[in-house]
Amino acid sequence: MLLSLAENYIVELLRALNERFVEEIKVGDIGEGIKEAISSHEFAGIDISGFHFSITHTVISMWLAMILIAALAFWMSRRFEEIPRGRQIISEGFVDLMMNLCKGQHMTEDQAYKVAPFVGSMGVFICISNCFSVFKISPPSKDPVFPITLALFTIVYVIFTGIRLVGIKGFWKSLTYPKAALLPFRVLDYFIKPISLSLRLFGNIFGAFILMEFIYIIVPFIVPGVLGIWFDLADGILQGAVFAYLSVVYIGEIIEGAHSKA
Repeated sequence: MLLSLAENYIVELLRALNERFVEEIKVGDIGEGIKEAISSHEFAGIDISGFHFSITHTVISMWLAMILIAALAFWMSRRFEEIPRGRQIISEGFVDLMMNLCKGQHMTEDQAYKVAPFVGSMGVFICISNCFSVFKISPPSKDPVFPITLALFTIVYVIFTGIRLVGIKGFWKSLTYPKAALLPFRVLDYFIKPISLSLRLFGNIFGAFILMEFIYIIVPFIVPGVLGIWFDLADGILQGAVFAYLSVVYIGEIIEGAHSKA
């Protein structure tokens, strides 16, 4: 009798555990899940003269990243000495890295000084904002608006800076290098580049975010922490570095084309 009751109890317990497990891991509506993941929910709203201004979680993450960058820049640039040490070595090393990156793309010392601040700031901004997922804060790059805006802003900067460095005549020469017949494709390239920049940034960060959320559900112990070192941290930093590098390459292409046709 007691054995039968124990068997029934174990069977019911296993059935309950199985139902609970299925409930936790069931996929449900994938489309709705993805839509929910990429949606930027409103954190607060402000109504001014009949217009509603929405402050989303993406905006909050961007502000947080900018505050961290400002604090980091202030701390890294304090008390510079003739013989660098500590954080001064790191800050000067980063500046040298950006200068060498720019000079490696056909830029002179003066041109590199003009380009490096923007490209370096953009790269650091993307890196820091992407790494928020380590602290379970939704990274702004998983909101399509964020990478699209960055890409459009960057391509406008690339064109403006290219004209500033080589002039309108030089920029036109870069569009017809090496053959004038390539002009339509060169123009089309400036529409493709922001699409490529935005999709690369969004796809990598969104994919990593979805994968980590899935792993947290299936295997919530140990494995998420190990994989998070790459998907939350290393991949976020890598995407910021790639974005900055491509921005420099695009400007370098303009300078190379202008000089090659001179």
